[in-house]
Amino acid sequence: MERRAFLATGASLLATPAFAQAPACVQVIPNGELVKAGTLTMSTNPTLPPMQFVDSTGTLKGMRVELGTEIARRLCLQAEHVRVEFAAMIPGLAARRWDMINTGMFYTEERQRLMYLVRYEQQAISVSVPNGNPRNITKVDDLAGLRVGVEQGGFEFRRTTDMSNDLRAKGLAPLQIRAFDNFAVSFQALRAGQLDAAISIDSTAKEYQDRGDFTRAISGLYGTPINFGFRSKLLAEGVASVLTAMKADGSFQALLDRYGVTPYDGPFEVVGPA
Repeated sequence: MERRAFLATGASLLATPAFAQAPACVQVIPNGELVKAGTLTMSTNPTLPPMQFVDSTGTLKGMRVELGTEIARRLCLQAEHVRVEFAAMIPGLAARRWDMINTGMFYTEERQRLMYLVRYEQQAISVSVPNGNPRNITKVDDLAGLRVGVEQGGFEFRRTTDMSNDLRAKGLAPLQIRAFDNFAVSFQALRAGQLDAAISIDSTAKEYQDRGDFTRAISGLYGTPINFGFRSKLLAEGVASVLTAMKADGSFQALLDRYGVTPYDGPFEVVGPA
């Protein structure tokens, strides 16, 4: 009964027009569920423009940054974004260094067993190559034997390994996979001619192509939902309620439309450890 009451009350409090200051705000997430009282602390890896990145002035920007800030506002909390490499995010969540992973983390069953997840976005993987696509890469088989960069430890690294194994199974040369601390370093290596291709998400590969930096040779690989990650189930439920309210008032779709991002096509619900 207490949980149902919380959700009902939370939904009514959170169903406010997007980006408009509510006349009164009541914090519904107990401070005991948070790393810092009155604050929603979120980890992000700002190396994936336009989703999360640091501009020329050092300001953190991007769709997921805006979404995280708005979620905090609707929960009557201050937003705090902690910049950290992806490899440290899940251990840091368990160690109570932050409340929420907000970095475009792909959904996997393994992650669902480790933490509470709320799926909200759909993404896939792209392959970026030097401008003009000098090797005429149009499919994964064309990458056989080439030097391919990717961020270490994440979903993209695993799928890049899958691609390499698939090539080997076909009798083709496997990828020469180069793992980097983050995507920005991988793209720097591509720019310097140290790689033949770099793996990232569709949105980032398109952004770099639109800027004229690289050509997106392949896109739409391994389409999978993106989710937030939480240690606290109560906080995850609160965020799911916020997203539901944002979907109802149109602000969620409006935000994703500004960045050309596809929303998750299911309900905003909490999944996690049994």
